[in-house]
Amino acid sequence: MFQGEIAITVDDKGRISIPMAYRDVIAAECANRLVITYNPFEAGSLYLYPEKEWCRVRDAVNHLPSTRAAHRSLQLKLVGAATPVELDGNGRISVPASHRNAVGIEKKAVLLGMGDKFELWSEQAHRAQIQRTLTDEDLSEQMLDLKL
Repeated sequence: MFQGEIAITVDDKGRISIPMAYRDVIAAECANRLVITYNPFEAGSLYLYPEKEWCRVRDAVNHLPSTRAAHRSLQLKLVGAATPVELDGNGRISVPASHRNAVGIEKKAVLLGMGDKFELWSEQAHRAQIQRTLTDEDLSEQMLDLKL
């Protein structure tokens, strides 16, 4: 559904403009409603889920037994921090200050379409990720089978 990398600006009120190419899909698929939460796997970024996809993820995460510390951490970062947002008439969403501050998003950010969701990265964290080169030790068995 979503793919591509777009540099975006965060305005003084903490709003970002969703690119025009995605607005029709967001309107049709989730009535302009998204959910923002932390990316529990990478520092410096947030997840933005379409509402329907978010409900699936939320239910799966909440189904994990909370007796394990890793499960509780995932539940805290994904479900506990989840904030619903809606595109305004100009195609903008407000990113909560707590979320922006926690991942270091300031005036410039990068929005990545990742198929079923978006990732919103601080400019610095995104640059660091892109500059990081995968080594042979990073490759999983599944990656070895890819024909890139």
